[in-house]
Amino acid sequence: MSTQEEVLEKVLEKTVEQGTSEIVLYNDDVNTFDHVIETLIYTCEHTPVQAEQCAMLVHYKGKCTVKTGVYEELVPRCSKLLQAGLSAEIV
Repeated sequence: MSTQEEVLEKVLEKTVEQGTSEIVLYNDDVNTFDHVIETLIYTCEHTPVQAEQCAMLVHYKGKCTVKTGVYEELVPRCSKLLQAGLSAEIV
């Protein structure tokens, strides 16, 4: 194995180990802006301004990444969003 291949393999391993995931929130025609904002403040620990900006992006763009981190840490947050009636997934 060449030195270049060894380095590439180590970089790929490190990337996989430290990989981050994202919670993506999707637009729907059910939830109000206030509900989305309040849920983001509570669940994702957003400031009111961050939550409002995310709500606007979701409304106009159809989706928005609302939280990034390690997959295991995002699972409970995503579950809370889903329990609140929002459409979200971890990618």
